[in-house]
Parts: sequence; structure tokens; C-alpha cells
Amino acid sequence: MGVTVSKDVFTFFNKLEKNNNRDWFNENKPEFKGIETEVKKVYNSVLETLNTHDEIDKLKLFRIYRDVRFSKNKLPYKTHFGGSFHRVKPRLRGGYYMHLQPNNESFIATGFWDPAKEDLLRIRKEFEMDDEEIRNIINDKAFKSIWGTFQGDELKTAPKGFDKEHPAIDLIRRKQYIFIKKYTDKDVLNNDFVTSVNSAFKAIRPYFNYMSDVLTTDLNGVSTIKD
Repeated sequence: MGVTVSKDVFTFFNKLEKNNNRDWFNENKPEFKGIETEVKKVYNSVLETLNTHDEIDKLKLFRIYRDVRFSKNKLPYKTHFGGSFHRVKPRLRGGYYMHLQPNNESFIATGFWDPAKEDLLRIRKEFEMDDEEIRNIINDKAFKSIWGTFQGDELKTAPKGFDKEHPAIDLIRRKQYIFIKKYTDKDVLNNDFVTSVNSAFKAIRPYFNYMSDVLTTDLNGVSTIKD
């Protein structure tokens, strides 16, 4: 049997949600640290499986402490675990994220959350020039059955310099190019959760291969990666 998520993770976060204060957390910190150690094993297991078919140079497991400086929500602790898996840059683009939260709020996500200004323009220019390849990838039946459709923010109209009547304006006006797959608590606690996550991440590769190619070349197809 592989590494699994313990139901203690969700039990702890449900208790924390009702007691989101420093006194309670400090009193229960030993329990949290034990859970965190076990959860790190799950994230590292995903990292290990990802590296059998991709090149990941870093796993970042986010801290439980919230940054409340600029937030209206002043609760000090997150009630979830989140971790990202970074592909080897600059050759490989896109990223993976896994979010564990009780009450059927868990999910995994892939894609481009906050593309740099230059990257966003390059993506839009590619879609303006030719949107056939990207549509073939994201509309593939097997791909869509796992990842659905694009999620994330988009403009209400065309970005500056683009024709609002362009046939690919639905793609061009996007500000984020991400996909999200949701999981129930039962799914997460299942013995094959890590396998399911890995299979979904593996299925995103045609999209990542395409976007990596776009973001490492100019509009003439010449590589922009400096040796």
C-alpha cells in the first residue's frame, strides 16, 4: 500500500476552524506537527511519482500561518494544506498545485496562475495567430473528462491591441490559463488518491508541452532561451 492521507488531517482542520486562535493552536501544536509530518510524506510521494514522467526541481509546502497584514480576514491560521510542484525552468513551463481541505473542498490545479506580462502577451499572440492546436488539446475527450475547461480570471472585452471580434477572443481575453480538478473527502482518504493525482497530472502534459514550446520561442518559432 502506498502513502495515504489520514482522516486526522480533516478532523484537525475542522477543529481548527471552530477554534482559529493562537491559544488553541499553541495548545494543539504537537498534534498539528505530527499531522504535518505525515502530510509531507503524501506531498513527497506525489513529487516522486511526478518525477517519473516530468522534471520537478522543487516542492513547496505552504505554511499554515496566514499573512493577515492586507486581508480583511484576520484569522491567524489556514484550514488547509497547500503545496506546489515547480517544473524545471526556463525550458519547462506551467506548474502543479495540490490543496487538502475538509468538507469536500480539496482540489488539484495545473497551468498558469499569474503569467508574467511578457508571457501573457506571447500566449495571446500565439492564439491570435493560430488557435487550432490549443483547441485540439483542450477539447480532446480524454483530457476534458479529467480537467474540464479553462478556469481563472478573464477580461470582459479584448485586451489592448487585440480585435474583440477575433475568432479566438474567448482564449485571448483570459488572464489565467488554469485547470482545476476537485476531490471529495472520501476521494482524498482513498488508498489510490496519490495514484489518481499522478494520473491527472500526467494527462496535462500535452497542454504543458504546447505551452512550453510557445513560451520558449518567438512568433517565428525561434528559441528565446539563452544558453
